[in-house]
Amino acid sequence: MTNALEVEGLSVSFGEAKVLDGVSFAVAEGSSLAVIGPNGSGKTVLFKALAGSVPFRGRIRWRPGVRIGYVPQRLDLERDLPVTGWDLLRAKAQVTGSFADVSAAVERVGLAEAAGRRIGALSAGQFQRLLVAMALIGNPNVLLLDEPTAGVDEPGEETLNELIRRVQQERRLTVLLISHDLSVVYRYADDVLCLARQRMWFGPPAEILTPERLREVYGAPVGYHVHES
Repeated sequence: MTNALEVEGLSVSFGEAKVLDGVSFAVAEGSSLAVIGPNGSGKTVLFKALAGSVPFRGRIRWRPGVRIGYVPQRLDLERDLPVTGWDLLRAKAQVTGSFADVSAAVERVGLAEAAGRRIGALSAGQFQRLLVAMALIGNPNVLLLDEPTAGVDEPGEETLNELIRRVQQERRLTVLLISHDLSVVYRYADDVLCLARQRMWFGPPAEILTPERLREVYGAPVGYHVHES
């Protein structure tokens, strides 16, 4: 299978602080990679390096023709601004020149009615779905999702996770997902990249999400629920 992404010896430092050190992994085209680890382990920094927004050492090689859609952990935007969901989506389309994608993206995430509201009137789950819709404008074939369910209640989390999975399958996307929900990681990810204290582990969920490994990574026992198929 063709790899959408290959990373070799990736290191990122800010001044004297080394955040990532010698990280190597590959992501097959159309697959899902979950990135896990404790706070401060460099997960978001990894995504910024992959997107080319921070300097790094090592090699990051995307397959030619890759188009990236990015869903940030949070959007630095005042929620009380007189701005609607449509306004944000049209602004993204203005940048990408993909106005024809806007309506399709809204329909795909189930916001046909809510997108006309001011962003401050949207629930946390609706706002996150709006961010997914923004990421889909421009017809990406790779999605980078930085904790897309952060701040969303449990029903909203389930809706958002199912949405992401459905969009990936329908559009045959490659997905890289930062998540603290190990149940979701075990259920949906093809591979897991675990970062901790400048160390890394990479492999399928059954190999990475073991009680021994999770205790080593998080410093305490970590449990999660395995959904029966």
